[in-house]
Amino acid sequence: MSVLVHTSQHVTLEYQPASVGDRMLATLVDYGVFIGWAIILGLLSRGLNSSSFVSPLILGLFYLGPIVFYDLLCEYLLNGQSIGKIALNIRVVMLDGSQPGLGAYLLRWVLRIVESGTFFFGIIPIVTVAANGKGQRLGDIAAGTTVVKVKPSVSLDDVLTQPTQENYQVMFQEVRQLTDHDISVVQDVLRRGDDWAVSQAAERVKEVTGSITTLGDRAFLYQIITDYQFITSK
Repeated sequence: MSVLVHTSQHVTLEYQPASVGDRMLATLVDYGVFIGWAIILGLLSRGLNSSSFVSPLILGLFYLGPIVFYDLLCEYLLNGQSIGKIALNIRVVMLDGSQPGLGAYLLRWVLRIVESGTFFFGIIPIVTVAANGKGQRLGDIAAGTTVVKVKPSVSLDDVLTQPTQENYQVMFQEVRQLTDHDISVVQDVLRRGDDWAVSQAAERVKEVTGSITTLGDRAFLYQIITDYQFITSK
């Protein structure tokens, strides 16, 4: 199952939504960060005067502050990712193709309270993500976001090593307008796997070649490379 994101430039981006398992594992990694933070503060607190009223209060703020605002700050500062999401290669994206803003991240963060283990043992987000066709929890639905896999399910090397058969049908004859350097740039963008860069590269290729397609950006660029290789190898 994939999620189709329709941008304001009439470009359709195709994503693979993060599974419930991906999101749960990312959360566990984030909990590991919390534990590490608590251990560090615990070691630092040994040097403080335990009889002071101010020191425990400040320590409590240092402990709870980063944990309470962790998801909001990480997603806003790390382009839709927390440490756990980075580890699992998943990211928050807007369904309209725009860059998520502070308002979207704030809505996701606020609704985490309802989706936490305090309410119904945390079953609400699991059921919502599993039942929603776009992999959204309540916070995602409210913010117009979803969480997707960053890396493509098919690697660039898989495409490049496919043999071109004699009966291969070129989909985009206009790739003849591209150069080896252009294809090299497209390959580099696909290897890096950044969705925004892929979208920009696809738009540029369409402008240069005049190609019109309903393919997603990543699939379009893969097809362009394959067509170019077939034509130039003849």
